[in-house]
Amino acid sequence: MSGDNELHWCSNCLSMSTRPRITFDDDGLCNACQWTVKKKTLDWGKRMNYLNELLEGQRSKKHVFDCLVPVSGGKDGSYVAHQIKHKFGLNPLCVTILPPLSSALGLSNLHNFISSGYDHITISPSQSGMQKLNKIGFIEKGFPYYGWLIAIHTAVYRVAANYGIDLIFYGEDGEVEYGGLSKTEDAPIYNIEYQKAIYLENGHDFILDKAELSDNERFFFTYPDTKLNIRMTHWSYYENWNPYRNYLVAKEYCGLEEAENTNSGTFTNFAQNDQDLYALHSYLMYLKFGFGRANQDACIEIRRGAMSREQGRNLVTLYDGTYPKEYVQTYLDYYGMTETEFDEVLDRWANIDILEKIDGRWKPRFTII
Repeated sequence: MSGDNELHWCSNCLSMSTRPRITFDDDGLCNACQWTVKKKTLDWGKRMNYLNELLEGQRSKKHVFDCLVPVSGGKDGSYVAHQIKHKFGLNPLCVTILPPLSSALGLSNLHNFISSGYDHITISPSQSGMQKLNKIGFIEKGFPYYGWLIAIHTAVYRVAANYGIDLIFYGEDGEVEYGGLSKTEDAPIYNIEYQKAIYLENGHDFILDKAELSDNERFFFTYPDTKLNIRMTHWSYYENWNPYRNYLVAKEYCGLEEAENTNSGTFTNFAQNDQDLYALHSYLMYLKFGFGRANQDACIEIRRGAMSREQGRNLVTLYDGTYPKEYVQTYLDYYGMTETEFDEVLDRWANIDILEKIDGRWKPRFTII
């Protein structure tokens, strides 16, 4: 690679220039690190005042549920629900869109969260529809749980519309926090069009059409027709987002438990424990862009000051790009594929400009600098 396409990394963290929508300043800082610096002088009081006004407006409506919070039983949704209920005294309706290939730990953590005192609904969209969408997403977009990704937006929106809830709190704004578009940096409320373009990667309608689902199968994977003005926002807009703090709060108050060992492809054990497909998702991310789960985790730790860049580089070199062999038979059974067909899809998404295949596994051509 050369010129504008030359591979490079953030001068502070380990974010790669291959990350979609990432930008760097003249000092080599990625936009996520630029945001980390900006947050130190941001007027959080002004944003908290806005949040208080927003929540007071919900309280005055005197509905059974003041807002909706999507949760998985993991650290971030649990933290948001805990803040809304216990710091601000509102009554959120918590909603889980059950993922495919749910893990035993994920289901246990979800049970613990519900038992800690929340009104909660679990939605299980059509499993046949989910499987079709996930398989097509895997093949056509290199996104192995694309059907579930659709549903955590569309089905959540349907629940809000059904209960007359006009405010949805998601956790962090990944574009702002981790390096992407800064469009919502100063805009707390976003809409369906933004969801489709960024979070569904402009593939919602294409994948749905290609799957040829029945009307029943399609229901929870489509947005409802509603005149209710449902506002969507990220909790990270209102206070300095800290995933590790979220983990500690969820562990203390919501019964969150970690995995016994480090998760596939990384050095952490307390995040993304709800489903087995996440390991494949992060591996495909590595194949497409050259960074995976360990890189993402290390960048978060570096930005919050808990790890040096050198420590992070060593961990990423050790863990990133791990082939999730312990789950492969589960994936083959789920997608109805042979191992040859499965590997052909993986190979199709491998970025040969930055990776090479050695002894049947994709390895980096690059060294992190």
